[in-house]
Amino acid sequence: MKRVVITGMGVVAPGGVGTKAFWELLTAGRTATRGITLFDAAPFRSRIAAEADFDPAEHGFSAEDARRLDRAAQFALVSAREAIADSGVDGEFDPLRTGVSLGSAVGCTMSLDAEYAVVSDSGRHWTVDHTRAVPHLFDYFVPSSLAAEVARAAGAQGPVSLVSNGCTSGLDAIGHAVELIREGTADVMLAGATDAPISPITVACFDAIRATSPRNDEPETASRPFDRSRNGFVLGEGAAVMVLEDFERARRRGARMYAEISGFASRSNAYHMTGLRADGREMAEAIRAALDEAHLDGTAVDYINAHGSGTKQNDRHETAAFKRSLGSHAHEVPISSIKSMIGHSLGAIGSLELAASALAITHDTIPPTANLHEPDPECDLDYTPLTARERRTDTVLSVGSGFGGFQSAVVLTRPRLAEAA
Repeated sequence: MKRVVITGMGVVAPGGVGTKAFWELLTAGRTATRGITLFDAAPFRSRIAAEADFDPAEHGFSAEDARRLDRAAQFALVSAREAIADSGVDGEFDPLRTGVSLGSAVGCTMSLDAEYAVVSDSGRHWTVDHTRAVPHLFDYFVPSSLAAEVARAAGAQGPVSLVSNGCTSGLDAIGHAVELIREGTADVMLAGATDAPISPITVACFDAIRATSPRNDEPETASRPFDRSRNGFVLGEGAAVMVLEDFERARRRGARMYAEISGFASRSNAYHMTGLRADGREMAEAIRAALDEAHLDGTAVDYINAHGSGTKQNDRHETAAFKRSLGSHAHEVPISSIKSMIGHSLGAIGSLELAASALAITHDTIPPTANLHEPDPECDLDYTPLTARERRTDTVLSVGSGFGGFQSAVVLTRPRLAEAA
């Protein structure tokens, strides 16, 4: 079976653009949550979010393109551009053997939300005159336009797809890309996810089910995964795109390899749209299957990048899944949630978490879980509170859990350069 490695990464995240700013924020344990500035959030229960400090003009977008492209598309394009430059693959790939696998939970919701207000009577009903709609409204309506924009910018003419599996979209898109390389359909894949969900309709959705934190007076400490006082997640935004290559190809061209994607698996609980079984069975099954594909035992895991959303249900479910899948080793391995610092960017978060996992291997450093002062007694594992930890990190497990019952797991390992494929 072909081995697949990460040779380039690009990130747009709350707290900074680029992998350097992203990693500095995470290892410092800083939080990027503030009051929402992208629209007037006064009427909402939760009025905080982790916004990206992003000016399209600073990243080369003309005024026309900035108007045409949804914020999620802009994030994806900047991340893809950075990943290609980081990998050194530009000009060295066959367009017909290069593809894109992008994830997004909500597509171009921000632009759709804004356009609905334009072509309706303040959102109350549709008007007869639809000529006020922008010509590219269809691009916003079709989530696959995000992947198409990246493919067009990169000149990728191989397989192109958009995966929309809620909060596991990022992990699943990367898993799909790995499969395409392994089966010989592509040599190079641009894989990752993007979401810019900080809009009235998305905030209203999570307000309605009381999933987000209403800790509006202290936004910096609102995201508290695994803490006894947690009361919901904080919405975020961003993107991460990676260049994935066949190991042998990357070795021949002398590419730097951040990590090898050694295992991927996904499961569904077939149970409830937003509910989770308390025993964590389906996530545990995904973890076991990903480890099996990587030919690893659970004791090989040096770090777990948790889903860690900060809801009561998720954090306990995830703790149970780690115990169920890793046994006693679950109590020995450090675990953390970067959502405590950059919020939950829905479909994009899995790719951002995988980027953090690859950087943990590169730097032998475990990012912390911020705001974890008083652990929930039912979340009794080592969730790396407050401070980053230096530790040799050869194998990382990154997991995701999404509404709809989706559970996904990816195993990253330090590339073994001397080992033949």
